[in-house]
Amino acid sequence: MLKKSLTALALAAFVLGAHAADVLKAGATAVPHAEILNFVKPQLKAEGVDLQIKEFSDYVQPNAAVEDKQLDVNFFQHKPYLDSYNKDRKTSLVEVPSGKVHVEPFGAYSSKIKNINDLKTGATIAIPNDPSNGGRALILLAKQGLIELKDPKSLTPTPLDVVKNPKKIKFKELEAPLLPRALADVDVALINTNYAIEAKLNPTKDALFIEGADSPYTNIVVSRSDRANDPLIGKLMKALHSPEVKKFIQDKYKGAVVPAF
Repeated sequence: MLKKSLTALALAAFVLGAHAADVLKAGATAVPHAEILNFVKPQLKAEGVDLQIKEFSDYVQPNAAVEDKQLDVNFFQHKPYLDSYNKDRKTSLVEVPSGKVHVEPFGAYSSKIKNINDLKTGATIAIPNDPSNGGRALILLAKQGLIELKDPKSLTPTPLDVVKNPKKIKFKELEAPLLPRALADVDVALINTNYAIEAKLNPTKDALFIEGADSPYTNIVVSRSDRANDPLIGKLMKALHSPEVKKFIQDKYKGAVVPAF
């Protein structure tokens, strides 16, 4: 009887261990990243992968959680942000193989003007306070001819790199999630599309101007270097690159999110 009990316990431990090995923990911001991950969750379950999704409302904690091994991957950021994060935090997180999923065209929004030509001299424009997205905002303003930057090729300019500012624009740097709420207090806010969508803003209809399809800010799946080639992550990327996901993105976000595969 004891031998049978030990055999049963060993078998149970083996089954539990096998199940645990198939768990993949992913961090994501709610829109559109978690929505896309939830869309592929049934497909992955059919392949024996239990995708567990933890939602975040900021851009720092998802990377910290992967670095600390609380999560296996995250899905919320583009490569310039990842590079900036690694440099500032002395981390070495990496884009997983074939990690590109979509582009969220970055846009400018206002509750005070309907056309950027109506922007008054001395206006206040809110931009993200992290180097990559703040730089992205300034690059977009430069493309509109509102400012001129010292190095047009740099992906991480700051307000200190503005060499021409004919409208004497004042820049207000805020954490990215706070930008939609700042619309009432500024003339224009440059807002990441995920936060714009959460705030019920339609990037293709409500933005004063928006990035083109040539944006270098493709959203990627990120992990630690020791996990990047894990077969479970490979299954996740295969699912994210499926024709069904491409159709889901195109149908649901109608140009506000653009597939990059």
